[in-house]
Amino acid sequence: MSKAVNESIEMRKFIVKQQDTGKRLDVYLNEILEEYSRSFIQQLIKKENVKVNGKNSKPNYRIRENDIIEVLIPPPENISVEPQKLDINIIYEDDYIAVINKPQGMVVHPAPGNYTGTLVNALLYHFDNLSSINGKIRPGIVHRIDKDTSGLLVIAKNDLAHHSLAKQLGDKTMFRVYWALVEKNINQDTGTINAPIARHPVDRKKMAVVYSPSSREAITHYKVLERFGDYTLVEAKLETGRTHQIRVHMAHIGHPVVGDPVYGSRKQKFNLNGQALHAIKLGLIHPSTNEYMEFTAPLPDYFKKLIKILRKN
Repeated sequence: MSKAVNESIEMRKFIVKQQDTGKRLDVYLNEILEEYSRSFIQQLIKKENVKVNGKNSKPNYRIRENDIIEVLIPPPENISVEPQKLDINIIYEDDYIAVINKPQGMVVHPAPGNYTGTLVNALLYHFDNLSSINGKIRPGIVHRIDKDTSGLLVIAKNDLAHHSLAKQLGDKTMFRVYWALVEKNINQDTGTINAPIARHPVDRKKMAVVYSPSSREAITHYKVLERFGDYTLVEAKLETGRTHQIRVHMAHIGHPVVGDPVYGSRKQKFNLNGQALHAIKLGLIHPSTNEYMEFTAPLPDYFKKLIKILRKN
């Protein structure tokens, strides 16, 4: 549970369960407070913003069942995100939503150390109205795709639209399809990967398939579109939307996405700027008309060229 200490400081309180006994304090908090980095949490502990059973502790403290952990989270930085005249491909727009074909290499929203050149900076320039639910840093943002993943995103222009779209995501009724080029030949034509995802137990910058109470359900359905010997073009449909889900799932079954700098093969044959992963289709119920709408974004040029090379070989 949590409660406000004052208008700017938030207190979070947790009681350790039996299955978490023996975990480091910083690891446990990083799993529970997944929106914060491990280094941020370690700083909170060192600055005595974390109490275990009413006493200060250390990051490497091994927690015990029924330990009471209280965390004081300081107010966020007072930052301003400015509109920027950046070219974006607007597939569709009305008074409620906008559908964007995000290019590879563009970050969706600002984060510490990266407050310019993002999709949000561009949205603030192109649109007069955006939903306010996710605050000043993420206006209009309902869901994300990775920096080096290209393709379709829906943007909420007002809070009514945001609530509707967020509910569709939560209810798993939003239709999201990706194309991915993966390593090696996938023998079966279709398959489903049902494997929970959480922070990597060692490398906290990565996600991984982890079977633990802190993991979140993750389901990906895939279908082979074309085979190229050592590579396979697949269509992946998301049933859930976890961080790096397709990249983690494909690597988990031994077929990492080509060009993936985090989960991919160490030796990459092609000189790519990121993973060959594109959000190609998006289907949703319009927040105002209740009409089903479906959008398609063509593959980016680099992806088309890559497929052409593989077909020749």
